[in-house]
Amino acid sequence: MERLPPLRLLTVFETVQRAGGVKRAAEELNVSMPAISQSLRQLEAHTGTALIDRSTRPAGLTEAGEILLKAVVENRERLSEALSDIAALETRSDAVTIACTMGFATYWLMPRLEAFYLDHGGVVVNVQTTSREVPTLGPGTDIAMRYGDGRWTDGTVNHLFAEEVEPVCAPALAEKIRAEGGSLASSYLIHVEFPDRRWISWPQYLARTGQQANGSAKGLKFSNYVQAAQAALSGHGVMLGWRSITGDHAGQGRLVPAGLPLYRPKDAYHAVLSHRSRTTDKAQLVVDWLLATAAREA
Repeated sequence: MERLPPLRLLTVFETVQRAGGVKRAAEELNVSMPAISQSLRQLEAHTGTALIDRSTRPAGLTEAGEILLKAVVENRERLSEALSDIAALETRSDAVTIACTMGFATYWLMPRLEAFYLDHGGVVVNVQTTSREVPTLGPGTDIAMRYGDGRWTDGTVNHLFAEEVEPVCAPALAEKIRAEGGSLASSYLIHVEFPDRRWISWPQYLARTGQQANGSAKGLKFSNYVQAAQAALSGHGVMLGWRSITGDHAGQGRLVPAGLPLYRPKDAYHAVLSHRSRTTDKAQLVVDWLLATAAREA
């Protein structure tokens, strides 16, 4: 049986990818940047192969790195879900727990919760993040924010909003693209390598909108949309902007359309209220508020 690497090395590896770089990971883990780099090298020595592709800026993952990251994230989430479910068996809480992706929590849900608390100060909302687009509704989860066709049977499905996809980038990069006649040939395309096929890729987007890549073979690859959005905000390339991820950035002018068509997928975001919720009345209050908020912004 292969000896597993130390847990701390896997934690550093996952944190670097989730936080979007060595500097942010060092801040989150409260260690120095050289310590982070040393841990990554130790993990590579343990696995016997390169995990970080240092030839790109920002650095991405090798194929081996992608495989390891997927395993680390999936197992961390399973452990977190198990601990949450165990806690839910032992305690009763008046808090409402919402499960959603890191991207949805960061860019859509969390910025709006402050307004919820102004209207409903007596209700506590816990946000549980996962990389799954269809978060589970375990014993400790009241609401799951899911992207898909809405055909789930483990809860009451409420259509939140339709998704929209439009290539976006930083304003300065958009000006450069316009100056070059709208061609993306000299621009990096920001790719998110996501296992859920419902989230379309650049090749799928271009095919479905009848566009050409204009000869651009360059690209930056990330494992989640938080990293991709940060790269786009920093002017590193053009990303496929989703309403749930980049909508607020676009509304505030931090990201702007890159000049390619808007695409509307068939799938949408839904708020699914668990049939097993222990705080049904309060959870329904949260769902109603989410629906009203989305309707005002439509």
